[in-house]
Amino acid sequence: MPTLWFILVAFMLVVYVVLDGFDLGAGVIHLFVARNDRERRMILRAIGPVWDGNEVWIIAAGGTLFFTFPLLYASSFSGFYLPLIIVLWLLIVRGVSVELRSRIPSPVWSSFWDGLFFIGSALLAIFFGAALGNVMRGVPLHSDGYFFEALWTDFNPYSTDPGILDWYTILIGLMALATLIMHGANYIAVKTTQELQIRSRHVARGAWVATAVLTVLSTIATFLIQHQILASFQARPWGVIFPLLAFIGLIGTFLFNLSGRDLPALFSSGAFIVGMLASSAFGLYPLVLPAVNPAYSLTISNAAGSLYGQTVGLVWWLIGIALAILYFVLTYRLFWGKISEAELNAH
Repeated sequence: MPTLWFILVAFMLVVYVVLDGFDLGAGVIHLFVARNDRERRMILRAIGPVWDGNEVWIIAAGGTLFFTFPLLYASSFSGFYLPLIIVLWLLIVRGVSVELRSRIPSPVWSSFWDGLFFIGSALLAIFFGAALGNVMRGVPLHSDGYFFEALWTDFNPYSTDPGILDWYTILIGLMALATLIMHGANYIAVKTTQELQIRSRHVARGAWVATAVLTVLSTIATFLIQHQILASFQARPWGVIFPLLAFIGLIGTFLFNLSGRDLPALFSSGAFIVGMLASSAFGLYPLVLPAVNPAYSLTISNAAGSLYGQTVGLVWWLIGIALAILYFVLTYRLFWGKISEAELNAH
């Protein structure tokens, strides 16, 4: 049962990154790929019907941790208190920016919120990447299962008292930023036409180059810093399907982008994200939160809740996930297709 919940929590986090990832990417590029107010409104309209719904997945994942891995929930939410508060404020800034931008017909007003939307989106992408980097690197857990990290210490990932930010976690954060820019640009290319669509393709192409380079550097750094990853792949060679999926997705994104096939490019960038995150989860298993001192690491065994709670929770999770999937299918089907002039004028 703990293994099943490890997979299900990882699944929800992957779905969140794939769906909300293009929202964040669109927020980062909208200041640069759009040349006027009309084009910026088109980008906001492209993500407007779905951006808040996409964030349900990370809330659901956090709630699921509460009864499946309560020690992981308590430890990570207390140890990562500072970055979690920063992430919360950035999420608020993004939401408020989308809702308030068009309330007053003033260039100064809209530009102010456009700037905040960009800052919130970019910093969220970097912080989410840095959070993954912290999990991959390990945190200074104590024997009681708790820890605290300063925002930074000596920027050394090999330190016995590492901070949230060091050169490794920043590297992962930059890779996440480049990846989500590529993913978001692919999505905007799917939803728009003419010059905005062409510029989005160009942005996706440039972000692809940055993503490819940073992926190579991040992979090498991860193998050097977290030896559990290589050990997991050596023990279970079949796990190579996950990095293979990421590689195919990355190559597919480039080829489809060059041929102007935006929807396959979007699915390919999504496959790259799935492959990379699945590779990370596979490499860490059975760890759920590595410690600087391996003896204090949290695993699916010592962090798991009761079997009764996990079993009952599975029943309600299946019901909830079925309703969530139905909602997302209907929402995306209803708002699929290019942004029309009538839709833009109506908002």
